[in-house]
Amino acid sequence: QVQLVESGGGLVQTGGSLRLSCAASGRTFSGNCMGWFRQAPGKEREFVAAIRWSDSSTYYVDSVKGRFTISRDNAKGTVYLQMNNLEPEDTADYYCAADGTSPSYYGNRNYYTRARTYDYWGQGIQVTVSS
Repeated sequence: QVQLVESGGGLVQTGGSLRLSCAASGRTFSGNCMGWFRQAPGKEREFVAAIRWSDSSTYYVDSVKGRFTISRDNAKGTVYLQMNNLEPEDTADYYCAADGTSPSYYGNRNYYTRARTYDYWGQGIQVTVSS
């Protein structure tokens, strides 16, 4: 079983930055990918970014390209989401997720951006961007 613990959320002004971290514990993460999703009040959960564990291939939703960067530290079993130039529309609860599929599997973009790919989820962390 993999437990995911997020940290780094908070309140920031428009144009500011935050870095979210997600640490996998319980056992060494050896799955296919980790990602971030978010859910704003009254909206469905949406994909934000994902990273393949074996080769660091990355995927982003269009609305965060050029502003957010996902990265990982294999040794620490941790994934990061650096969020720059934040906008009020980025306000949401952010969830870390991990896919336990073999790291040798290489799916298409849809595989990495859909929620049902991911086997493990964190509790979520709040990000609020004030205007």
